[in-house]
Amino acid sequence: RGGAEQFIKEAERSLNDAIMIVRRCFKTNKVVAGGGATEMELSKRLKEYAVKVSGKEQLVMNMFAKALEIIPRTIADNAGLDSLDLINKLRSKHRNTTLMQIREEKSTFVGIDINEGVADNKEAFVWEPLLVKLNALKASTEAACTILSIDETVRNPKS
Repeated sequence: RGGAEQFIKEAERSLNDAIMIVRRCFKTNKVVAGGGATEMELSKRLKEYAVKVSGKEQLVMNMFAKALEIIPRTIADNAGLDSLDLINKLRSKHRNTTLMQIREEKSTFVGIDINEGVADNKEAFVWEPLLVKLNALKASTEAACTILSIDETVRNPKS
């Protein structure tokens, strides 16, 4: 009756997803900090590199860096936290890195922790398999490039 069967199927899918993630972790033996820490660090480094580039490429890099910050923002929103405040804290933690901190890799693991807000996710055991992260970044980038190429073709029918 009711939504019981639907609830059981959703629980089964969630459990299957969790098992597959753990399986993939053991298969690859490499993890990265979760909770948007990786995306914030990538965003920071892209913005630093974009300063050295000129023209449209700089704009594209900055927009890609901004798009990466949507991941931790969405995590914060879904957890019912103040995403604007947490994103500003994350930017601050990732930007205020010294050479010593980079060597110790302390600030690169700072991400959203739904219990503490912003925390070192390596120490909080909030991890993601590297393979999953790479596949997600590649797939989303390819999808965005495909959409942009289609948009360019539709807008410029002469070519």
